[in-house]
Amino acid sequence: MTLTLRFFILICALFVLVFIFRKIKKSEFEISDSIFWLLFVAVLSLFAIFPQIAYVLSDFFGFAAPSNFIFLAVIAILMIRVFALNAKLAHLRSKVNGLIQELALREKEQGKR
Repeated sequence: MTLTLRFFILICALFVLVFIFRKIKKSEFEISDSIFWLLFVAVLSLFAIFPQIAYVLSDFFGFAAPSNFIFLAVIAILMIRVFALNAKLAHLRSKVNGLIQELALREKEQGKR
């Protein structure tokens, strides 16, 4: 893993960390979301600071280069996160629809009285 890639990963992790702290300060993030992103930044920083970990893992999983392993791992983690958020969104949509229907029924009952 080149020094340029390691530096790029650290800079990106730093930007994400600043963004997270801004969102937390403005109370625009839930705790679970901030914990995920803080762990994500920690893992990326760990790979950038100690590239030997990426080398060992890429050899173990059979990747040609550690950078390929890091990119695939980041994509996989983000895809899992997107899937989890979509599941949460579907659940919230269902709850909103139920609440709208309940409110409509209550308004209809009040209109009859």
